[in-house]
Amino acid sequence: MAWLADYPREKVKWYPTVDLSKCTRCGICMNCGKQVFTWTTKGPEVTNPTACTIGCTTCSNLCEGNAITFPSKLELRELYEKERLWAKVTKQMKRDGFLEFKEI
Repeated sequence: MAWLADYPREKVKWYPTVDLSKCTRCGICMNCGKQVFTWTTKGPEVTNPTACTIGCTTCSNLCEGNAITFPSKLELRELYEKERLWAKVTKQMKRDGFLEFKEI
């Protein structure tokens, strides 16, 4: 996964937290393509946190009750800086052909 360039996903504390007291049970979070949530009798529960895409906040942005939050992006940026992940990600993306010029 280019987002981490071989850095262990389990070491990255990036996943949503749900405040059930704010949850309106709209279900929009269940559209997560990574299946981070499981629907329970109380509402959504984060049952697959490490499946969450690093940096994604779509569920939080769409949450009707503003019940979903994420860690600070600043903390995520600090991790990328400390572990020098930006250079590693760029190198991997070039190797995988994602940063090639294409005529359009």
